[in-house]
Order: sequence, then C-alpha cells, then structure tokens
Amino acid sequence: MVKRKTALRIRKAHRYLGIFLGIQFLMWTISGMYFSWTDIDEIHGDHYKKVVPEQASFSNLIGSSQIAIQEPIKTLELLEIAGQPYYWINKTKLFNARTGVIKEGLTEQEALKVADRFMLSDLERGQIQKIDAVGKHHEYRGRPLPAYEISYKTDKNLKAYVAVNNGRFQTVRYRDWRWFDFLWMTHTMDYQGRDNFNNIILRAFSLLGLITVGSGFLLWYTSSPTIRKIKKKLN
Repeated sequence: MVKRKTALRIRKAHRYLGIFLGIQFLMWTISGMYFSWTDIDEIHGDHYKKVVPEQASFSNLIGSSQIAIQEPIKTLELLEIAGQPYYWINKTKLFNARTGVIKEGLTEQEALKVADRFMLSDLERGQIQKIDAVGKHHEYRGRPLPAYEISYKTDKNLKAYVAVNNGRFQTVRYRDWRWFDFLWMTHTMDYQGRDNFNNIILRAFSLLGLITVGSGFLLWYTSSPTIRKIKKKLN
C-alpha cells in the first residue's frame, strides 16, 4: 500500500496542477467549441463580398518585349486595377499593359474602385488610410505592405485591405474574425504570431496537462477502496 504521506503529496500535486492549468484548459475548451460551432467562410467575411467578382477582359495589349524592364522576366501576370490592365512582373513591378509605363503604386481612388469590385455594393464606405507597417498582433499581419485600409459603416467595424504595390484585394476583417483570432491565439498559445504550434509554452502546458491527468489516475489508484480490497485478497 502507498503510505498516507505519499498519497497526500500526490493529492496536493494534483490539486495545484489543476489550479495552475485550469484556466488554460478552460480556454482550450471554449475556443474549441467556438471553432466547431462557427462557419469559417462567415468568419472570413465572405458574406460581405460578392460571390464571383466580374472578370475583366482586355484587348490591344503590348507584348513583353515592349516593356522597358532591365532584368529578365520570370513571372508575368495580367491584373485589372480600376478598369485598366496592368502587368505584374517578377512580383515586384507594375506596368501599364497598353502603354508600358511603370506604375508606382495605387492612389486612394484606385484602391476604392478595387474594393468596390469585391465588396457588396450596398455597403457604405467610411474612412480610408494607407498603412506602411503593422505590429505582430495587427489583423493585417503577414500580408503585403504598404496597403490601403478601407473602413465601412457597419456595427461590426468592417474593414477591407488592398495592396498598394499591385492593387490586389487582400482580405476582409471584422468583429467576429477578431474574436476568432483572439481565441485562436489562446488555443495555440502562440502569443506572437498565432500560428506556431511548436512553441515552448504550448509544449510545456501539454506536458503538464499529461502529468495532471496521470496524477489523477494515480490518486484514484492510491485512494480507491476497490483497489485496496483487491490487494488484500491477493495478499
């Protein structure tokens, strides 16, 4: 039989581990329930966007040999910006696909037209601002900068983002997404970038959680009357 003093130590360790880990276990449970009960397409803000943005088509475009670019062309993509065709070359430079003139970023009005192409037409626009840098916790982290942040007059603080360099519509952010992002952070325990499942904090809490469960089983084993009866019979 396990000595009473040892059993008390196991009970005490189990109790304090439970207190220490309880809040995180609760957050894992709450966030997991939230993820399983929400529509990820709605979290992405798809219900604020047009189902299929109208695909533009162009004619009378110049060839790549007519573009004044020094380095060899590795990639070339035809883009539509505010109704005009542009070549996005080597993922770094933007050229007018009819004149060959290089374009140095979007204007605010062009960014608004790009957003209008993707966002629902009944949304009322608010403020627009250019952002050149964001922090690790910003909702636009990990995407091309600079960018235009376009706000809409809704009760969910809706915002759309358009990249300045190539005019691409980037993403939509609103209140529900921000709640999802916060809960995702508590779930992964990556309080910097959100998406690193291999961080030390998560590993430590997972190991401590396993120890807590193990101590609970050990506590049951040392204090169970049934186990005591079985041991007496065997002895």
